[in-house]
Amino acid sequence: MTIFVLGNQLTCQHGPVAHSPDERILLIESENFARRLPYHPHKLTLIFGAMRAYRDALRNAGREVVYITASSFADGLAQYFEQFPGDELVLMEPASAGAKERFRELIESESGSLHIVENELFLCSREEFSEWADSRSQPYRQEQFYRFMRRKTGYLMKNGEPVGGDWNYDEKNREVPSDEYEPPAPPAYEPDEQTAAVKQWVHDEFSGGYDSKPYGGDWADPDDFFWPITRKQAVDALEQFVKNRLAAFGPYQDAMLQDEWAMHHSLLSTSLNIGLLHPTEVIEAVIAEYESNPDVPLHSAEGFVRQVLGWREFLRGVYMETMPDLATANQLGASANLPDWYWTGDTEMACLSDVIDGVRTRGYSHHIERLMVLSNFALIYGVEPAQLNRWFHAAYVDAFHWVTTPNVIEMGLYGAGAFATKPYASSANYIDKMSDYCGDCQYEKNKTTGPDACPFNALYWDFLARNEETLRSNHRMGLMYSHVDKKDLDAIEQRVTDIRKQSEAGTL
Repeated sequence: MTIFVLGNQLTCQHGPVAHSPDERILLIESENFARRLPYHPHKLTLIFGAMRAYRDALRNAGREVVYITASSFADGLAQYFEQFPGDELVLMEPASAGAKERFRELIESESGSLHIVENELFLCSREEFSEWADSRSQPYRQEQFYRFMRRKTGYLMKNGEPVGGDWNYDEKNREVPSDEYEPPAPPAYEPDEQTAAVKQWVHDEFSGGYDSKPYGGDWADPDDFFWPITRKQAVDALEQFVKNRLAAFGPYQDAMLQDEWAMHHSLLSTSLNIGLLHPTEVIEAVIAEYESNPDVPLHSAEGFVRQVLGWREFLRGVYMETMPDLATANQLGASANLPDWYWTGDTEMACLSDVIDGVRTRGYSHHIERLMVLSNFALIYGVEPAQLNRWFHAAYVDAFHWVTTPNVIEMGLYGAGAFATKPYASSANYIDKMSDYCGDCQYEKNKTTGPDACPFNALYWDFLARNEETLRSNHRMGLMYSHVDKKDLDAIEQRVTDIRKQSEAGTL
């Protein structure tokens, strides 16, 4: 028996690697997998660098590791079974839908066998989520799932009730910092010699050469690589967060500032999503700091717990329940192409230009920038959901299909109606309220029509008008439609026509 470990399951503390300390371990680098999309070079450096560091740590601990670099998983498995014919592979269930079936087919074609075990990198199993969803008349409601998980785990609970008396403190997570705001420097990890070599290899092998449209592998313009790739580095990043960043995380978690890309965010998503950190240890470290440090407010601790326990677990559960239909869902019939400037950042809209520049530089932006800038614009512009999902999957260092698909297609673009109770659409008003972008923008935040009017405004009202048949009956949209009825929709439609022409010409 051999334990087959994927590049997003790099844990020694959980799963079959932890439970079977004497078994051989197999890892396969698949170059074709890395060429499926024009991935950000930091993402490929993260995955391949972390896989190689994980291999070395296992070998240093005395484990037998077979490490294969191949053009594809099929070729890698063929090489493995040539050396170990008829072997049984044990694999934690992949987080991406359909992967276990593909691996089973490849392995059995080589006369091997595959045994799938529970993925222990999540706190709610697939079966448990299905049972919870099946017990409800409205199966996918995040707030109810969050309460279920709080009760199950006991996190931030006392005598069966939520600590502080309320289940969430979202209303306290919407402050915008003053001009004197100075967050701590984000953690950064200097690549060692091996990681530097991986970074160079990624540049040499995966830049350019993509046939996929609209852009190949040269779309990013990355700064130096700094993400944690080892267990030790990931634990250090967690410690830095709870000691230096957690206290002010809560009030400012929804704010956006041009000159502060990291603010007080944890920056732990990469380590969580490739297995270097486990959600249990992350949540418990945050709660321990809250309980021992009077400077950490409850709304900071609860806000973070909600992101990991309530949202991350919920998205994975919904993804596994609703795939494959979720990947192609498009209930609003959106058909516009993703603008080319999502790849280049070449737009005069200050918010989009800055956020996209951060993605091109670091492969990262925080959750509100993803939802209320990038996804919001695509929603009201009418971008086909699968196109934006592809972009997110390629562009972000922490992106995997199970992460982006529910976040982008459902939450961002209201594509399926699985759990989003309304579209997260807004005009410039929200962005102005939660950021400092509008003050430096050439577009006027308070105007809807005319060449200097912020595109978000006309697009927002046009979005409501063209989707009226679907959305007007939504009880959460009634107030907005009372405003639609008072708008000059002909003038708005003309402004939207001009916006689309400018976008297609690259002059927006």
